[in-house]
Amino acid sequence: MVSPHNCDAMPSSESPARLQIVTAASVLTEGVQLHVPVLITQIASASMMRTLHAALQAAFSLDYPVSIVGELAADDPQLSQTTLEQIGDKKGISYPAVIYLPAQVSAVTIAVQQLVEVVAKLRSPDGGCPWDLEQTPQSLTPYIIEEAYETIDAIQSGRAEAMTEELGDLLLQVVLQAQIASEQDLFSLEEIAQGITKKLIRRHPHVFADVEANSVEEVRANWEDIKAAEKGEATGKTQALSAKMQRYTRSLPPLMAGLKLSEKAAAAGLEWQDLNDVWTKFYEELAEFQESLLQSDTEHQLSELGDLFFTLVNVARWCQLDPTAALRSTNKKLIDRISTIEAQTTKPLAEHTFEELEALWQAAKQQLELEAAVPAPTPVKDEAEVLREGLPTAFVAPEGRLSTSDPTNSELPSP
Repeated sequence: MVSPHNCDAMPSSESPARLQIVTAASVLTEGVQLHVPVLITQIASASMMRTLHAALQAAFSLDYPVSIVGELAADDPQLSQTTLEQIGDKKGISYPAVIYLPAQVSAVTIAVQQLVEVVAKLRSPDGGCPWDLEQTPQSLTPYIIEEAYETIDAIQSGRAEAMTEELGDLLLQVVLQAQIASEQDLFSLEEIAQGITKKLIRRHPHVFADVEANSVEEVRANWEDIKAAEKGEATGKTQALSAKMQRYTRSLPPLMAGLKLSEKAAAAGLEWQDLNDVWTKFYEELAEFQESLLQSDTEHQLSELGDLFFTLVNVARWCQLDPTAALRSTNKKLIDRISTIEAQTTKPLAEHTFEELEALWQAAKQQLELEAAVPAPTPVKDEAEVLREGLPTAFVAPEGRLSTSDPTNSELPSP
């Protein structure tokens, strides 16, 4: 893309988009992107106009709005508003001419650009934020993991407001990494977006090309083969199992990776005969871990503990249970119980005796179990709902449709 000559302000709902001034020759050789308005100058002849017309048609829709300005040096320059399709039919244009194409900027583009500009300001040595200026790609990695898990929690809650906030926090981490990289002339957010867009197009030939894939299994197989080819590896059918498994250890948290590795090994034939064999292995690993604790070799203890964890992961797989979800549920249960205990006492937990804490723990456990066992109350029908039940279905709005008569109704359907 040709760099804009004038970059006074970022696009926003309050300020106009920037203007990009390019020559016709540069458009023909380098192309143009309409994220900002474009003024194409030095269109010297009708022949160049036809060539430019063909080049623009290859990149943009035929109904794209266009303004043609005749020779600017004339006393009364001609101005013609038309569309890209109709440029070729225009007669009597005085050359050299200029073409103006307005930007087609969506609200999403403007919002993302505003975020980029805010992050750039935070990282600016002139009036930026000291904390942001101290950050490096390495120092920010814990926040990427933290925000990813908070996003997962928000999605599982089903609350749109929480999902919006946490996805925004996760997006911030991408923009921050891109900003730091651009300051070091490594890469930009534009390159990140272009890269993933090209990758999606490459890996979905059944959508963007003429490859057929009629099932999820075929899509997955094509994806793996294309991915392997991109990396210069063997295809999914011939690639070594260990090479596939190595990717999971690099990209997933250990517990999730353990489940993936267990699934892949089982699919390759490395599997027990039945669940009893898995339980036998579990008790064998438990005994070996207990024995290792009698020694002073920490590395050996860690190894045996890892074996015990991995066997439990296999138990979960055989029982068709997600070990990560199970541990997440237990973590929440622990927090709920401690929260209930804290609500029942007026002094810090550390000031209680063991017996007092045990009694509080059991009481909290019983209270939470009773609350979980109580069914949700049946909603009471209001008068309008009772009346609606007596109406013919033609007079009743379809279930789930939000009322459009009440501007204050902001209820969203459950995701």
